[in-house]
Amino acid sequence: MKLSTRAIAEAIGTFWLVFGGCGAAVLACGVPNTGIGYVGVSLAFGLTVLTMAYALGHISGCHLNPAVTLGQVAGGRFPAKEAPAYIIAQVIGGIIAAAVLFCIAHPDLTNAGVGAFATNGWSESLEGGRNAFGGTTFGMCSAFLIEVVLTAIFLFVIMGATDGRAPAGFAPIAIGLCLTLIHLISIPVTNTSVNPARSTAVAVFVGGTAIKQLWLFWVAPILGGVLGGFGYKCLAECKCGKK
Repeated sequence: MKLSTRAIAEAIGTFWLVFGGCGAAVLACGVPNTGIGYVGVSLAFGLTVLTMAYALGHISGCHLNPAVTLGQVAGGRFPAKEAPAYIIAQVIGGIIAAAVLFCIAHPDLTNAGVGAFATNGWSESLEGGRNAFGGTTFGMCSAFLIEVVLTAIFLFVIMGATDGRAPAGFAPIAIGLCLTLIHLISIPVTNTSVNPARSTAVAVFVGGTAIKQLWLFWVAPILGGVLGGFGYKCLAECKCGKK
């Protein structure tokens, strides 16, 4: 299938991920008193990936995430020369979704702080024992570490679930549930990125701190994705103990 067709599929899929996941956070979350809460938002992100994996997996592979694309490159599953087209499409699809969500929600971003409009970020201090997302961890180091570790695990699951030796047809379920678990762990730390396109999409509408801290949500997920993709490749191809 043509690269242009696959790139369009990636833009559509990333649109759904940002609109569904960030839309749930902006429109329906209502933490801590009403709405779907952290669990609901976590499920929303997981369900966007699960549904699009079934819809688009056979067309583009359904990466929906620059870290996944580059992790697949590191794992030998995707050609490096095609990665820029995928990444550009993912970012564009995400920004379009954020624009539609912005028009629906009309958020007041005049004095937007960390996490406004579902942006990712970190707090440098705790107020009342809590950071901006309700968690008890804070600081850039915590944010960087959790984004690297969780993106690495995400790629490890993706690579394993889509391995030709894995049970056929169940990969989207494993991947969607993994992303749900990732959000359950890290929403209270960074509002969960593990996806540079998702982070960029909403940050461009908020500006300020969201843009200043955006670098981490490119560097850490991509580093984690490469580690996870390459790590699975090494494990899967390991001939240790074989004659």
